[in-house]
Amino acid sequence: MSLFPPHTGVIQLVAAIGFAIGPICSHAQTTQPQAQTDQASLPVEAEQPFLTENSAAMDKMMAGMDVKPTGDVDADFTAMMIPHHQGAIDMAVAYLRYGHNEQLRRIAQEIIVDQQQEIAAMRLALGQPLPADAAVPTQATAATAPAPSHHNHSFMSPGMMMSPLNKTK
Repeated sequence: MSLFPPHTGVIQLVAAIGFAIGPICSHAQTTQPQAQTDQASLPVEAEQPFLTENSAAMDKMMAGMDVKPTGDVDADFTAMMIPHHQGAIDMAVAYLRYGHNEQLRRIAQEIIVDQQQEIAAMRLALGQPLPADAAVPTQATAATAPAPSHHNHSFMSPGMMMSPLNKTK
């Protein structure tokens, strides 16, 4: 008769296997050829302007969504959702500045239009005024124009230029 419960042998076996293969797995995860490491850093460097702009958009969105409850669920919901939707717009604009996939560019354009319309609908539902007319967020101004490149950066077709928040006079 054994002094240990019947399942102790199984536990000891699992522990022994883990002890034996642990260093092998750890070593496999930490060793990479130098060429792979160098190649992996190249896309990040080329992507840095997008990552910087996208990170700023996300930081702004998160700060905007951090609202103090007022006791009015409707107002609190919209106070959090409007920055959330604006964050999606800002991230889509960043993608349009730097992204190349035409299908994703169309989706980003749709995100901009849809989110602007939802922001307007939320404001109207609460009787809040709409913001003053503004340029379409993807129209580059002198201050925000990206550096010229060989890519076509006409972000929106003329038919997509209108939204409730961006009426032209």
